[in-house]
Amino acid sequence: MNLSITAPATINATIAVPPSKSISARALVIHALSDDGLLPLNLSLCDDTHALLHGLDVRQGTIDVGAAGTAMRFLTAFHALQPHHSVVITGDERMQQRPIAPLVDALRCMGANITYAGREGFPPLRIEGALPSGGGHVVMRGDVSSQFASAIMMMAPVAGGLEIELTGNIVSAPYIELTIAVMRHYGVECLWSGNVITIPAGNYLPRALTIEADWSSASYWLALQALLPHSHIVLKGLLPDSPQGDMRMLTFMEQMGMRARFTAQGPLETDMGNAACCCCSTFADLNGTPDIALTLIVMLCLLGRPFRLTGLRTLAIKESNRLEALQQELLKLGYCISLEGDDAVSWHFHTCAPQAIPHIHTHGDHRIAMAMAAAATRHPGIVIRDAQVVQKSYPDFWKHLSAAGFTIMDVNL
Repeated sequence: MNLSITAPATINATIAVPPSKSISARALVIHALSDDGLLPLNLSLCDDTHALLHGLDVRQGTIDVGAAGTAMRFLTAFHALQPHHSVVITGDERMQQRPIAPLVDALRCMGANITYAGREGFPPLRIEGALPSGGGHVVMRGDVSSQFASAIMMMAPVAGGLEIELTGNIVSAPYIELTIAVMRHYGVECLWSGNVITIPAGNYLPRALTIEADWSSASYWLALQALLPHSHIVLKGLLPDSPQGDMRMLTFMEQMGMRARFTAQGPLETDMGNAACCCCSTFADLNGTPDIALTLIVMLCLLGRPFRLTGLRTLAIKESNRLEALQQELLKLGYCISLEGDDAVSWHFHTCAPQAIPHIHTHGDHRIAMAMAAAATRHPGIVIRDAQVVQKSYPDFWKHLSAAGFTIMDVNL
């Protein structure tokens, strides 16, 4: 599906932000580990959630998670510590390039029987479920993906308790804190001190949970508010005390002049003057919140604001190598961003001639598609190729843009 997108002059819309896929994933794993029938309410309906739901139901055979990295990591831990499970977990071509050795090594220390069905250190994995060794101490790298730690943390209570020591620079720490918050909701208290996370043995309690809206998805609308400053956007379902790290996007926007308030009825209302159009530089470390990086990069370029963002090392192993992919696509808009190794990106007004009607390749990455859609505010008729990739996290994204006044048309290429 290829879409031509033209933005309105202003947006006056109320958007039902989709449920958090990160919270949905954690709640589903914990639900599968407990004996209650209280399925979480308001689950995310994205592809990642469907992949996880299917994988949790399988006991024998092959599980193909496609591009769902969360499902790959969480299902690996889940099946590895379930006796009588015998599965092969695989994914698409990109998934088979994304490292998983730190998780496999830690699970093997817990008694798991996992072998690589292809290249050493990468999916697909062949898993013969085994009873966990029970309690103990495990050391694992914290500088590759926070989902490795989260996967083991959720298994730890029913595996006899565990002490997890994370080595290296811990990335995406707010996602580990999110796991702790969801586990706490279900009656398990974790202790995180320094680089050690201690999880007691025990059982999850049968408690209802309604999934809150997703701050990662909300970030695209906050960016659009800045790019179309005379707009008035209301975002439903977001919580002011959310445990989601990507709520930090709101802080960035308020620093740029956005006025945001939670109403008594719940929704977040946003508006702003022309403060976002100034040319002061933006510097930020996004080590804890890499999922909003693409949104910020595209928005700041479009606003003409120079920036330097760091803490981006994990973007190289996402659905695409995000910084390299975004660098290629922003050139089509006339922006020449600079990559500083694999950890930082900057832009200081370096431009080139833009394409008359840019055709954006999404590189199989939902966040590139949604971040680059904001360019329609400056490039009417911009084409987003393979636009269906948004199904991975925000299935109604194009529908919501259309409801907000964007002109969206299918294009045959």
